[in-house]
Amino acid sequence: MTKNSDKIITFKYKFKFRGGIEKEFNVSLDNKTLNLIQTERKPYPKWAELIYFKCLNCPLNEDQHTFCPVAANVVEVVDFFKASISYDEVDLFIETEQRGYLKHTTLQQGINSLIGIYMVTSNCPIMNKLKPMVRYHLPFATLQETRYRAISMYLLAQYFLYKRGKKPDWDLANLIKIYDDIRIVNKYFFKRLSEIEIKDATLNAIVKLDMFAQHVSTSIDKDVLDEMESSFDAYFE
Repeated sequence: MTKNSDKIITFKYKFKFRGGIEKEFNVSLDNKTLNLIQTERKPYPKWAELIYFKCLNCPLNEDQHTFCPVAANVVEVVDFFKASISYDEVDLFIETEQRGYLKHTTLQQGINSLIGIYMVTSNCPIMNKLKPMVRYHLPFATLQETRYRAISMYLLAQYFLYKRGKKPDWDLANLIKIYDDIRIVNKYFFKRLSEIEIKDATLNAIVKLDMFAQHVSTSIDKDVLDEMESSFDAYFE
């Protein structure tokens, strides 16, 4: 019998374009580490090298890591959509083990959802903090849903820190720092892709990811949290 910890988490993204052309991306994650399981490809393009627009806050050493882990994992996505325009329409079907999602949308939004998974599960030290959200991936999430999920994830992490005898951050102070660091990664990854000959679909997908990160970072203030607090009135009785 296969143990639950040995299972592979899978997401299937099927893009169906006008004219009947289809492209499927099968994303497989290690159930324990939530790292992307991907067959190594060689050679990687020059733009995937770590020193190529290395993020300002990247802790990796290029002597030990030839390639940026995020860049190496999105090569297939970038290559396939290099001639695609942001607002090209597509039918996108996303299949998980539990359910399926279908939406007629723009390529920008479809790539945004897919590339977000690759970035978080690439074992980038900065992006790793968002791994718990990938386990419970919610395609086509709104800004408000993403904010709620990010804060909930972070508070659960603080509970686990508390259980381990460490000081929890109940004020969410470090959550802002986490998302500020993620925005730096988004900025430099955009620069990395801007240097290669691609159309704007993938570039604008990165912009959209950064918009979500900015929303989470800037919305953690008293007014927004007070607004959310009203939903929990039943707990205060």
